[in-house]
Amino acid sequence: MVRLTKRAKEFQKVVDKSKVYSLEEAVSLLKKAPHAKFNETVDLAFKLNVDPKQSDQTVRGTVILPNGIGKNVRVLVLCKDEGANAAKVAGADYVGSADLIAKINSGWIDFDAVLSSPDMMREVGKLGKILGPRGLMPNPKAGTVTNDLARAVKEAKAGRIEFKLDKLGNINVSIGKISFDESSICENANVLINAVNKARPSNVKGVFLKNISISTTMGPGVKLDLLKLGTS
Repeated sequence: MVRLTKRAKEFQKVVDKSKVYSLEEAVSLLKKAPHAKFNETVDLAFKLNVDPKQSDQTVRGTVILPNGIGKNVRVLVLCKDEGANAAKVAGADYVGSADLIAKINSGWIDFDAVLSSPDMMREVGKLGKILGPRGLMPNPKAGTVTNDLARAVKEAKAGRIEFKLDKLGNINVSIGKISFDESSICENANVLINAVNKARPSNVKGVFLKNISISTTMGPGVKLDLLKLGTS
């Protein structure tokens, strides 16, 4: 028999696991539930009706959360001299080329987002084994490989996030902190949900979003009512 922690027991008093809730109701419950001693992250988890093994059913995209993600995003830009100044003016934390690539290869990963100019990608590609597993590898489809580095830096700082299908057909994305007010969490969540829904592959028939749940770092998920979200 699984023993529930005191916090889990308290959470059960607040959330009925057999029910689905509107987004507003779910966020309100998360705010009322017992919290950890740190500012927990709020996450959205999507279960999609797609086959991750099929290349034409990949779901991926980026979106700017209107209220940010609740943290200072450390942006690293890999570019040649021409784009370095613009990236620095836009607020990039680290800007360089071969020097930063060598530093990353030596084990340095103190950054949250990586941008690259197209002419650097031959060298940046060699960092795939380091950046890839961490979800930091620049990609043209995600807008992280671009000649407009100033715009990309500002978007990353403002709360631009990437969502991507995993091997099990799920998407898990952080959308802010539990310290955010309820309306800010809901606004961020709605923007992401709409973006994922719009990224539906054209060959997927029937239901696309099977279920969505919202949770905090240390808490169980609260299932959302897809009908009320207008996604089903």
